[in-house]
Amino acid sequence: MGNGIQVRDRFADGAQYIGGKLRSGTSGRHHDVVNPATGETVYSYELAGTADVDAAVAAAREAFPGWSGTTPAERSEAMHRFAAVLAEQAEDFAYVESLQCGKPIKLSTEFDVPGTVDNTSFFAGAARHLEGKSAAEYDGDHTSYVRREAIGVVGSIAPWNYPLQMAAWKVLPAVAAGNTIVLKPAEITPLTSLMFAQAATEAGIPDGVINIVTGAGKDAGEHLVGHPDVVMTSFTGSTAVGKRVAEIATSTVKRLHLELGGKAPFVVFDDADLEAAVNGAVAGALINTGQDCTAATRAYVQRPLYDAFVQGVAALMETVRLGDPFDPATDLGPLISHAQRDRVAGFVERARAYATVVTGGEAPGGELEAGAYYRPTLVAGAAQDSEIVQSEIFGPVLVVLPFDTDDEGIRLANDTPYGLAASAWSRDLYRANRATREIKAGCVWVNDHIPIISEMPHGGYKASGFGKDMSSYSFEEYTQVKHVMYDNTAVARKDWHRTIFGDR
Repeated sequence: MGNGIQVRDRFADGAQYIGGKLRSGTSGRHHDVVNPATGETVYSYELAGTADVDAAVAAAREAFPGWSGTTPAERSEAMHRFAAVLAEQAEDFAYVESLQCGKPIKLSTEFDVPGTVDNTSFFAGAARHLEGKSAAEYDGDHTSYVRREAIGVVGSIAPWNYPLQMAAWKVLPAVAAGNTIVLKPAEITPLTSLMFAQAATEAGIPDGVINIVTGAGKDAGEHLVGHPDVVMTSFTGSTAVGKRVAEIATSTVKRLHLELGGKAPFVVFDDADLEAAVNGAVAGALINTGQDCTAATRAYVQRPLYDAFVQGVAALMETVRLGDPFDPATDLGPLISHAQRDRVAGFVERARAYATVVTGGEAPGGELEAGAYYRPTLVAGAAQDSEIVQSEIFGPVLVVLPFDTDDEGIRLANDTPYGLAASAWSRDLYRANRATREIKAGCVWVNDHIPIISEMPHGGYKASGFGKDMSSYSFEEYTQVKHVMYDNTAVARKDWHRTIFGDR
């Protein structure tokens, strides 16, 4: 693609993808996609209204019988072609993802796009492993078995921090299982979601199987969740919005999958490799400028290593290179918007009253002043019950606290409402194993933080939601099981009749 003018050309017909075609929204409200590194508008479009949601759901409903009626092998073949198209267009996807999000091009090129291609390849294969359970006689001469079936039209809402990957996580297990889908991406970052749907069409996935409506959450999003023809809602975003989604979905008795906020603890025991932990903390805290629900946000360090850890993390953070996202040397891009930067800065400024900002805590000036940049920030000396420890910040901010005993470290790690991810750092197998067992989170890394793989599930405990993305476990979200039971003999049927009604 190469520049913003070409982005406008590609989406000249609008930012809604319904029934295999781009079209304009009908809300009468326009929205700008802004490059957060420069503040420049790269694309303007009309938001989706309720009529667009209705049209997308109708297209998905029409496509459902045909798509769900295909064999697993046919769906698998189409999705393998889909993965190939994504791989062919990897450079364009990486460019647009960095353009709309401000993330460093090396993150888009080495993480986001390859991860999406891999997810697609995984679900292409997994589509052929959907199965029920074997037949058996559990009740006399009756044979029972379990069918696993697609559920229908899925309505999904994805966030702005990983637009391409979140589109993939929502779409792939749903369509691999034979469902059709209407996805609402965040209105500030819709472009790679639209490209993703277009690539599916190029690969031969039928029109209407994957639809995109780009609108505001209060109208398009809530209408999608409450739509009577949508049988399931999958939402990734904040816990506060997740509660509203659950309220609407419950009113129509929809199946619900929620992946919500996080406040991941990073627990360093006194026998850990200090250098590895320091490097892991900086990488884990600053991934995607900290706009990651699994990012390391709370470092608990056993007291013998605490001072050296604080010094090491501060020194390493000061070497992190902020800059143009399209410069391969850039380590850290801007936050998604100036509003998000101001929100992050507010947490840090309020913390100055009760904690120490060891490094960072400011926006850079000079040539980066126009962008939504914020320096990597380390905060020490905060109390466990303070705002900066308990609340999700979603920015490049790490808070570090000391602990004395292993019991205390694990207790503090669990002492927030969230439970999405965590990590434990120790050379001792038994100590690490205890941490993985007792920390309440959907993923616990040992001596690492952040890596994910398509074969393993992603999802939270507590206020971080329920249900799984990725892996074969995600099929549990997007399929339903049916008990089928055969009476094998006429005699058995007559006996059952007598048991209930007596002789006639």
